[in-house]
Amino acid sequence: MRIKDLVDYQKTYELSVQEPEKFWASIANEFEWSKPFTKVLDWDFNDYSVKWFEDGQLNITTNCLDRHLSSIPDQAAIIYEPNEPGDAAITLTYRELHARVCKISNVLKSQGVQKGDRVCIYMPMIPELAIAVLACARIGAIHSVVFGGFSAQSISDRINDSACKVILTTDGAVRGNKMIPMKETVDDAIALCPSVEKVIVKRRTNTPVSMLDGRDIWWDEAESEAADACEPAIMNSEDPLFILYTSGSTGKPKGVVHTCGGYMVYTAYTFENVFQYNPGEVYFCTADIGWITGHSYLVYGPLLNGAISVLFEGVPTYPDAGRFWDIIKRHQVNIFYTAPTAIRSLMGMGNEFVTNKDLSSLRVLGSVGEPLNEEAWHWYNDKVGHGNCPIVDTWWQTETGGHMISPIAGITPLKPAYATLPLPGVQPILVDENGKEIEGNGVNGNLCIKFPWPGIIRTTYGDHDRCKSTYFATYPGLYFTGDGCMRDEDGYYRITGRVDDVMNISGHRIGTAEVENAINMHTGVVESAVVGFPHDIKGQGIYAYVICEHLPENDSLMRKDILATVTRVIGPIAKPDKIQFVTGLPKTRSGKIMRRILRKVAEGEFGSLGDTSTLLDPGVVEAIISGAL
Repeated sequence: MRIKDLVDYQKTYELSVQEPEKFWASIANEFEWSKPFTKVLDWDFNDYSVKWFEDGQLNITTNCLDRHLSSIPDQAAIIYEPNEPGDAAITLTYRELHARVCKISNVLKSQGVQKGDRVCIYMPMIPELAIAVLACARIGAIHSVVFGGFSAQSISDRINDSACKVILTTDGAVRGNKMIPMKETVDDAIALCPSVEKVIVKRRTNTPVSMLDGRDIWWDEAESEAADACEPAIMNSEDPLFILYTSGSTGKPKGVVHTCGGYMVYTAYTFENVFQYNPGEVYFCTADIGWITGHSYLVYGPLLNGAISVLFEGVPTYPDAGRFWDIIKRHQVNIFYTAPTAIRSLMGMGNEFVTNKDLSSLRVLGSVGEPLNEEAWHWYNDKVGHGNCPIVDTWWQTETGGHMISPIAGITPLKPAYATLPLPGVQPILVDENGKEIEGNGVNGNLCIKFPWPGIIRTTYGDHDRCKSTYFATYPGLYFTGDGCMRDEDGYYRITGRVDDVMNISGHRIGTAEVENAINMHTGVVESAVVGFPHDIKGQGIYAYVICEHLPENDSLMRKDILATVTRVIGPIAKPDKIQFVTGLPKTRSGKIMRRILRKVAEGEFGSLGDTSTLLDPGVVEAIISGAL
């Protein structure tokens, strides 16, 4: 159901709200089902449970791959752009991708992977990462992709939480001018993971690695011996498709679970409509598959629509800041989807890297991860789109599975820094701190969703109570996004930032508690408190206040040691940008840290700290301010 114009959007949205089951059933019926569904929706936001198309059966890879073999078998499915610009790009057609997915499906089965088993994937951005994801889905295994920049500790935490049976990785990885160990990191991780039985290793860098007899298997040899046909497992619509871990306001990452049927319908629908994708167009999403954007809008959404999807291994500044624009020209990219962090970083490098680049193939620009600030929006519009490409500034989350509030390319009138209007089937409301709905326009509040959509999170793996308490307990009967939001006089939505203890760093959510736990592991650290602060490139940076047993004699060395600890425990993405050593933290008499005060100090707003009379020791604040000056 393709939205054609603004009037069509309004009619479609009205239908989706008034008759949601009829609306989503008509979209779902466009796909191939092994057994057609008869029941569309069963839901309860109070004792949380949501089921879409629950008596239907399908396999998502049938709809990503097999159904295209009769119509576009020789069209590109994935174009792999390697790290080195001089290396030849590799194109996998739908026929070739189907055959390779079947081969790795058979490899997994030969190593004992069965329907329902969990498989961890820790790989760089090479075609085999997408193949691994699809192979798991084809045999009914639940994939858990871990971003290639995470530490051994972070990998083992995720493997142990979901008891993964097999892990797929590479010998090494390259990103820009850096060589990154992968198998070595996996070996460190699984030393503490009793559930792991097999490790399948793809050669990428020809780095010498340890291969244990009976446990470790070379991908290339196993693939070459495998058959290129594999019948897809028949899955119930509500069977889990994947687990993807995301940070929360407590230290332990949450395993967000998405299921086969609803996720398929939602990602396919939102991809086609938000980008207004046309058959044969080349689409380039710069996200890593280790994040939800890579799952939904590099792999599943595009392939479900028979699209041509560019997969890029490198970084936007290697060998120089013109790399994205060179890729766009090389592959004649029509739709480009990236993050505000990348846009701001490239903007800061100077216009000489984008001026005189041939970007004439571009038709649509997109942004994801956090709101695109006005200055970056205008640069993106003027220098990249030359005023000819609508910018879809998409708002959504790991837990939503797909786009929620976004312009529809070429249809929704745009406003810089606004996510604009909800997509069909999405019913947002703003509430005050007591959960009372704030009606009308020109208002601010906390963003909630009052009705389920097919891509909604089903549970947090192994802990459904955590899912209920995180998303549905703050405001009973509503899904709470954790974001503040304003709705302007035109009814347009603008996301104003997190209202919980979660930071948005380069478009990736990182919990304050997670970083604090890592800092506190460092010898000599007594306690820490972490907050986000405005950062010109990342959107938010990490500011850490650290109490040590003794004030460090060498501040610089202690900071480097703490950064090394955080990198080892979580990964480089969680390293604090600023570390301030303090003798105390602003706490209430009940022992709660007043992060509001710490945020104000981190932002340099020393004159607007608000009431400090409830603090156990108000003098602590003066000491922190004097140390920050």
